[in-house]
Amino acid sequence: MRSPATCRIGNPDIEAEIAALETALWAHGFDATNLAAYQAAHRRLELIAANGDDRRHKFVIVVPVADRPQHLAACLDSLLALCRAYGYGGVRNGRWRKVMVVIADDSADYAHIADNRALAAQVTALGLTTHHFGPDEQAALLATLNDSERSTLTQALGDTTPAYRGHKGQGAMRNLAYLHLARMQHAEPNERLLFWSIDSDQEFAVKVGTVTGDVDVCAVSFFHRLDEIFDQSDALVLTGKVVGDPPVSPAVMAGNFLADVVDFVQLAADADPAAACRHHDRDAHREGEAAYHDMASLFGFSAASAAYRYHCPLIGAHTEADCFAHFAARLNGFFYGEHPTRVSRYVHDELWRSVQPARTVYAGNYVFRPEALKYAIPFAALRLRMSGPTLGRLVKAESGARFVSANLPMLHKRTVDGTGQSEFRPGIDGARSNVDMCGEFERQFFGDVMLFTIERLTADGYPLRRTPTGIPSGHATADFQRALDTVRDELLRQYNAKRIDILGKLAHLKELLDDPTRWWPAADAHASARADFRSFAENIARNFGADSPCRERINSASNWRRWRGDFLAAITRYPDDTNAWRDAIARRASAE
Repeated sequence: MRSPATCRIGNPDIEAEIAALETALWAHGFDATNLAAYQAAHRRLELIAANGDDRRHKFVIVVPVADRPQHLAACLDSLLALCRAYGYGGVRNGRWRKVMVVIADDSADYAHIADNRALAAQVTALGLTTHHFGPDEQAALLATLNDSERSTLTQALGDTTPAYRGHKGQGAMRNLAYLHLARMQHAEPNERLLFWSIDSDQEFAVKVGTVTGDVDVCAVSFFHRLDEIFDQSDALVLTGKVVGDPPVSPAVMAGNFLADVVDFVQLAADADPAAACRHHDRDAHREGEAAYHDMASLFGFSAASAAYRYHCPLIGAHTEADCFAHFAARLNGFFYGEHPTRVSRYVHDELWRSVQPARTVYAGNYVFRPEALKYAIPFAALRLRMSGPTLGRLVKAESGARFVSANLPMLHKRTVDGTGQSEFRPGIDGARSNVDMCGEFERQFFGDVMLFTIERLTADGYPLRRTPTGIPSGHATADFQRALDTVRDELLRQYNAKRIDILGKLAHLKELLDDPTRWWPAADAHASARADFRSFAENIARNFGADSPCRERINSASNWRRWRGDFLAAITRYPDDTNAWRDAIARRASAE
């Protein structure tokens, strides 16, 4: 796959210096003393590039955002910091030459839309060209759809009327942005473009563990590394991952998190609240793939066999009671996607050793050539979770070895500092004391059903062999229905078994919290924090208990009939919808 370099910057001395500094930076974990020199060496390399014919890739970063102004501002601040630290592409006429941004605004609050438009102008004024793809631009693009496209692009775009509609969902918003990117290519005829899809709650940094605690650092030169991979290989689509908060729903993390919470409360109950905090020793566990996921085995990973210890982030002199209260205050963030005990951290590896065949797209961190605009986010109108992994199975089926992953994760922050909540998270409804995550739960379960159904079908040749002329429609429909029913039944058994496990751990937690014999006489020091733990337990019961409407949504036969009908229609139409999408992309890419 890797080919000889053709467009690299020819300065072996600086390139060798960068390689040596990178080795020193990560030789024994993370050595911050080498970071400034590592970044400076990249900037010196860019001074040489500025004096030559720089044919490296130009990156167009696409950021879908829905009512997350604080997240978006932090994301773009981190991008500016990355550009300044490593200097990729250099600056000409006050503008970064090789990086630009498109904010794909899916906000429903017009005040947030105005804020995002103003932010785009501010970032542009700072030298990073940033386009706000807002309501007017989206309506104008939708108005260009002909009657045939309005009929055939509904699965990709949802409602195709030109009137602006916020909260279309990340899939539909990304697809609409991709139509916009297809048109944008005319403005960059002399550039080798790469498109980079990210999420607004991510930053261009990594989380690393040190002896004094976790730090978030700008320690990876993403643009240099990505340019190298796409320059020296025929990769079509490359996916990174994330570090920090998990990229999955709380609907599939409650079991593991409860195990960790129970472990923490047991330790706290047996400790003197006034004693010095004991929660600063590094856990023997090393964060592995999907350590946070209750059903990691679904994805081929080993499930965690024991609880993970909470690593206290407080600094300076503090007590057991201080740590207990701090952890209690973070519990509510779980319902918005945090997992304080299983935070993932960056582990460095040599770049090309990390480039591997892939099967899962992380929709919030993947890079692709313009020709890969042919891959829309699949079944976007259904608004399911797991659309990225589903896309990955379809890309793998068609592109094979040209779909790769690399160790280039972005920093993921689910919640906003100071609130413990996300600014906007679809499917989560409620305040601190009463969280309803049934919408999220339903989208996760049926997203899993779609993902693993597509995985089975692609193993059998779908969608290439599943054409209207290749297989009679009745045969295809029966085949799809059988696969859907089989996968749904298997997943339902696993989800229900995990729910029973969660309720057992929840009962243990409540017993610990309410048993006065387990607490020190000075238990009043924990009174307020224990109330936070009880509130957390009540929210777990509300969403996973026997009477939970979340349970009803995934177990209901009538609800499954509705979803199955939608799934059957979408899967059956997918080959034709894909052809229609590619025609729409080609039409805009060729328009003058």
